[in-house]
Amino acid sequence: MLLAGAANMFIAVGAGAFGAHGLKAVLTPGMLAIWQTGVTYEASHGLGLLLLCALWPRFSVTLLSRAALLMLAGIVLFSGSLYALALTGIRPLGAVTPFGGLCFLLAWATVVMAGWRRRG
Repeated sequence: MLLAGAANMFIAVGAGAFGAHGLKAVLTPGMLAIWQTGVTYEASHGLGLLLLCALWPRFSVTLLSRAALLMLAGIVLFSGSLYALALTGIRPLGAVTPFGGLCFLLAWATVVMAGWRRRG
């Protein structure tokens, strides 16, 4: 997951720069905002993956591994669908985005569960 977290941070920085410089003249402001939302969530959850790696020695590896997989799925579904929507304009791709958001919510709920179990 360290590799996945670092790779997603690399991609998020590149996608942010690409959006700001390469897509600014190509996309409408609305589509550029969609792109930027994908970048924001990819970066924040890439950092989340790195945080989970740091927490593994102190908490349930099983729960944190599950949370990490859910975060990774969330990045692919949420940010991936937003990137694809912004680039193609195919609106039905936006129907995938909430599934990524659900993965993010489940991931953070799993982290809460790991913390709750640790305290007892």
